[in-house]
Amino acid sequence: MKKLFNNYIDAFNGLSKEIWWLALITLINRAGTMVIPFLSIYLTEDLDISMSNVGWIMTCFGVGSLVGTWLGGKLTDSIGYYKIMVFSLLATGFLFIGLQYLTTFKSLCIGIFLTMCVADMFRPASFVAMSAYSKPENKTRSVTLIRLAINLGFSAGPAIGGLIITHLNYAGLFWVDGITCILATLVLFYVLNPKTAKIQDDVIAIHPESAYKDKPFLIFFVAMVLFSIVFFQYFSVMPIYYREAHDLSELQVGLILGANGLFIFLFEMPLIKWLEKTNNTKIGLILFGAFLTGLSLLVLNLTSWSGILIIGMLLMTVGEMIAFPFANGFALDRAKRGKQGEFMAMYAMAFSVGSIFGHNIGLQLAETLGFDNTWTIMTVLAGLCVFLLYLLKLYLKKNTVQMPLR
Repeated sequence: MKKLFNNYIDAFNGLSKEIWWLALITLINRAGTMVIPFLSIYLTEDLDISMSNVGWIMTCFGVGSLVGTWLGGKLTDSIGYYKIMVFSLLATGFLFIGLQYLTTFKSLCIGIFLTMCVADMFRPASFVAMSAYSKPENKTRSVTLIRLAINLGFSAGPAIGGLIITHLNYAGLFWVDGITCILATLVLFYVLNPKTAKIQDDVIAIHPESAYKDKPFLIFFVAMVLFSIVFFQYFSVMPIYYREAHDLSELQVGLILGANGLFIFLFEMPLIKWLEKTNNTKIGLILFGAFLTGLSLLVLNLTSWSGILIIGMLLMTVGEMIAFPFANGFALDRAKRGKQGEFMAMYAMAFSVGSIFGHNIGLQLAETLGFDNTWTIMTVLAGLCVFLLYLLKLYLKKNTVQMPLR
């Protein structure tokens, strides 16, 4: 037991203090994102909006994310990641508080679009900051630490959110979400100021290459779009599936989603450190993670036993634990070819595009074809993702290009 604990602690060695501060800021911020897992339930049950219209609202969620991510990448390359992170966190706090006062379909579409546009400007900026504060050999583990903070926040957030809904109402969620974003801004302002933060890896390409002309990265982008479409079912269709098909309460939904984050918090860092020592490529590991994520939806059709929900969540969690850190790592490696903001924005945009189509397609399919057919279709998309990643793995094996760096 002592050896296991020591190995767990050893997995964190060598990371810079700036990465630890960035992880804390992420934890504070993500602990308040408890609104998101309950958003589809809130819109359908409290505001009596149809599942079809909820799908369009979630599409606005994705479009706002896409626009904000693209804009964040451009501004990060022009004025720096620190200013973008400060503005994004602070403004998002106030926007989340204001969302609770929107009750019509049109106002919610506009409000959620603007909120996500501002909120997701943070993503490419934080990726570039994480790369700058990490030594090259520590980048994948730095990504994993940030994800650990995200999932620790998510593990507490949905559970606390379920309690708040049970004993208070949804308005409390919006207040908590907004306030935590503002608190994260204050921490960021004091601990990651450019005058005091230490840069670990300031890489500049001699001949910057556009992310939009990097063929392997484009294949990777499409694969990540497909992966995100499948993955995002857990944040829109799945909560409704838990309620309607298995009659779970908001608290039970929150506990299942929270278990995902807790499991990642306990096991992801040691798993990533172990996988880094194997002979597997980043793309090969991402491929396996995508396979497990697709399998997590397919098993739901095998039985009506509610225990299958735990098995499905476990498969998805392991798939997520493997796919996301190495996908981030692959994107950071390719970003050294050009402007990092552009590359990391494009990587984040893959998930924004997935959000645009994933939530809406999933909800529309669930309403018209039922949950079982929805899970089957999503499994097919996961299979297509795995196939593209396999082609990318073969392509990279045949075309190894030395990156011009200074």
